Amino acid sequence: MKLFRFHLFIIFLCLSYFPVIAQVTAQWRGPQRSGIYPDTGLMTEWPARGPLLLWSATGIGQGFSSAVSDGTVVYVTGMKDTMDYLTAINMKGELLWQVPFGPSWSGAFPESRTTPTLENGFIYVISGGGTVACIQASDGKIKWSFDGLKRYNGALGEWGVSESPLVYENKVIYSPAGPKTTLVSVDKNTGEPIWETPSLNDSSAYVSPLLIHVGDKNIIVTTINKYFLGVDADNGHILWSFNYAALHPEASLKIWPGAPKTNTITPLYNNGYLYITGGYNHVGAMFKLSEDGSKINLVWTDTILDCHHGGVVYIDGYIYGANWITNGNGNWCCIDWKTGKKMWEEKWFNKGSIIAAGGMLYCLDEKTWNVGLVRSNPQKFELISSFKIKQGKGPLWAHPAIYNGILYIRHGEELMAYDIRKN
Repeated sequence: MKLFRFHLFIIFLCLSYFPVIAQVTAQWRGPQRSGIYPDTGLMTEWPARGPLLLWSATGIGQGFSSAVSDGTVVYVTGMKDTMDYLTAINMKGELLWQVPFGPSWSGAFPESRTTPTLENGFIYVISGGGTVACIQASDGKIKWSFDGLKRYNGALGEWGVSESPLVYENKVIYSPAGPKTTLVSVDKNTGEPIWETPSLNDSSAYVSPLLIHVGDKNIIVTTINKYFLGVDADNGHILWSFNYAALHPEASLKIWPGAPKTNTITPLYNNGYLYITGGYNHVGAMFKLSEDGSKINLVWTDTILDCHHGGVVYIDGYIYGANWITNGNGNWCCIDWKTGKKMWEEKWFNKGSIIAAGGMLYCLDEKTWNVGLVRSNPQKFELISSFKIKQGKGPLWAHPAIYNGILYIRHGEELMAYDIRKN
């Protein structure tokens, strides 16, 4: 009995000194929303025909959202008729359940855009029409939902809501914008309001917010129609805002009328610096944060990597992505993180989305459906392997994702799972 009590005492001491590690959230563009996936043991060269296609699931609805997975089930959203649905798929590609969670966007490009955020057995989503919902991952039962646009008097851009909710501690965060507020947080267990930021009198864009840690602050950073802003994640206080719309390229580059209100790219963060970019000949911009995160200063701007909506990644001092030449065309680029200097710009089919894992870039050509495995090399565009997607219809706008060595590519109403693990 004494020995048993001694063991209990030792366990108590361990729990006191070593904090419990929280379950990792599966979300938009990986664990840190950076486009970098932590998977190891992946192939550094693919077979001539591409990696093995394990399965292809259809019937998920039309959409541009990415997939997320907890290792046993894959979740993705899609539009059917006028509703956005969440679908659960097992590791054989079989549909387990589907549930409608809110109205789709009713204007142009109504396909679902929200990538599910998965944490501790619950999934958080936002429909194109503005419904915010929490859904049980096990069976698709809706725990809570509300009309975010109605509750917060939100102001939208011309393509509806295109945002993946951010989960931080007990909060779910998203950006309705408008005359009442800009960013809000609700209780992840109940959906009840926690805080609202003041309004910047701006409309929302299509950016999924990013959480960063600077000094003793947890800061949410995002870009809406005009403004780039940072918000204290604990209390909703706006720490800083910057009029991104006021930045213009040199006179030789004619900015497209739709810029910069069509911002879509989640900011990049590294070691006290933040990078944002938008397409349409609008400039990218690098900012330095103060040591306590309460201020930002503009460091440089670039006109090379004006990313349309395919995302960018940071690897070892360089930023990789695709730029905008027209709405249907663009090149692949690399620029220096410290200066914005162009390292290279390469034509490879067309612009598209990008993620990375193990020092390799995964590039998806949105127009002709080619998938490239590219070495992250600041000296040149170094294509190692490629293959062509044959399933699905429409533009390949959904960002790819990697979970447990499986590359998930969503094309229209089909989700494909490719085995990219080394033998």
